[in-house]
Amino acid sequence: MPDTPLHYQTITRIADRIRSGELTSVTITRSILDRISALDGQLKSYVTVMADHALSQAEQADRELASGQDRGPLHGIPIAVKDLCFTTGVATMGGSQALADHIPDFDGTVVTKLAEAGSVLLGKLNLTEGAMGGYNPKFDAPVNPWNPDRWAGASSSGSGVATAAGLCFGSLGSDTGGSIRFPAAACGTVGLKPTWGRVSRYGVLALAESLDHVGPLTRSVADAGTMLEAIAGQDPNDPTSLPDPVPDMLEGLVDGLTEIRFGFDEQYASEGIDEELVKAVGGAVGLLKDLGADIRDIGLPDMDALVAAWPALCSSEAVAAHRETYPGRRDDYGPWFRGWLDMGAGISAAEYAEANQIRLESNGHLRRIFHDIDVLICPSMSGPAHPITRDILYGPPPFADNAPPEAARPANFQRFTAPFDFNGAPTLSVPCGLTQNSLPLSLQFVGRHLSEPLLCRVGHAYEQATDWHLRHPEI
Repeated sequence: MPDTPLHYQTITRIADRIRSGELTSVTITRSILDRISALDGQLKSYVTVMADHALSQAEQADRELASGQDRGPLHGIPIAVKDLCFTTGVATMGGSQALADHIPDFDGTVVTKLAEAGSVLLGKLNLTEGAMGGYNPKFDAPVNPWNPDRWAGASSSGSGVATAAGLCFGSLGSDTGGSIRFPAAACGTVGLKPTWGRVSRYGVLALAESLDHVGPLTRSVADAGTMLEAIAGQDPNDPTSLPDPVPDMLEGLVDGLTEIRFGFDEQYASEGIDEELVKAVGGAVGLLKDLGADIRDIGLPDMDALVAAWPALCSSEAVAAHRETYPGRRDDYGPWFRGWLDMGAGISAAEYAEANQIRLESNGHLRRIFHDIDVLICPSMSGPAHPITRDILYGPPPFADNAPPEAARPANFQRFTAPFDFNGAPTLSVPCGLTQNSLPLSLQFVGRHLSEPLLCRVGHAYEQATDWHLRHPEI
């Protein structure tokens, strides 16, 4: 919209303004750096601001455009990445004191691809320790810009906060059990978790390698598709990256919802779920019907029981990921993540195998469901961002004997996230409402493997029929 402040405009809009000569990348980058300087002292979304690097990239972007070299829709756009992504000569700490001296001598593939697309890297975004559930006491916890007393969304919290607060035009997060979707939902942004393997994980600190995904958080669906297209593709340095060609993620964006089969399980999306969220999701389903969507009633199994396998898988794989620093530097970890690693170290091979079998069963159920539908509709999480305290944020973890009662998480906490880390399916989270207390609510679309362009088409159709993505926090 023409009266939208510069810092809340979409990548698409900013790209047009750069190419028209109305703005330069340097002007935009300085503006966002000034906003970070003014606001991030309270929001804590950045762990490292790379101001000189960003301005150098912006100057290069302007020179290239002036000479006729156009790298595409991200050329000159200021973005930021989660501090799991390796950056040459800049600390990549993963929220952990144990990695405080980790300074890579190369860029992760996603960072390289963003640079090749002409984007401007503003800095590294704050996160939970090890990309799990709690923060190291040596690090700040990002603050939800909608309400400082509410959760900012787990590990990619810095990405959600910075994107929602206009401290970047888009960001990268990672998702192992929900950490693209949780911050997108808690902070009112778009979050696109790609198909597992669609994006290389080379040069990205791991939490659980069989579950980790890297993807964008943005303020519009088209922007998410644009960022994903830039970072996707096979990488010889990551044997798990998929060889499938990278499509135009925005192909068919405005084609509407005809001939798309949607599945909706009302019980799955409402039982034990926040009432305001249930109403918002129901309203979204009704709107999709009005837009011509073919909505089919489906029946999912007890996903909460299947999700119970996630901790054993994730914690034991986390021990493998941290083998260079755990248990050797165990005391450098904070109580939350240290407890997580300790739990993982106690998982037996038989227990891991049993959990993996449950994962396979979950994947089988979803494979049958998707035989008859193209897109599943459900919430992104079980309610709006919940109240938090320092003890909840910094630990001990909820399963510890000395954890405060309020740290306990409900059985349905990962109902809408972990199953799609288990099977690696792509998901798209979009804002779908606000609570009476002005907290964001979020709708999730789940697709078949490699169906990201279809998800963008669906999300864009919903987005264009609503204005929730245009709402911003009052900071």
